Amino acid sequence: MNIFSRIFHFYYNGFREMTVGKTLWIIILIKLFIIFVILKLFFFPRTLSQFKTEEEKASYILEQLTDTTK
Repeated sequence: MNIFSRIFHFYYNGFREMTVGKTLWIIILIKLFIIFVILKLFFFPRTLSQFKTEEEKASYILEQLTDTTK
């Protein structure tokens, strides 16, 4: 067997025989879902979607980055 199939079978058998690890992986996946989907929807508004052209978006970003009154 080559090295890639040995590595694959090592991890495949390891994940298949897990008991507590499966529960931990489910918890990890739920947390990642909450972080990347739920928080993005509520706390990171899509401010660039209000602009129609790329030039408007670029000028808005440049204005926000170079604004010295903040």
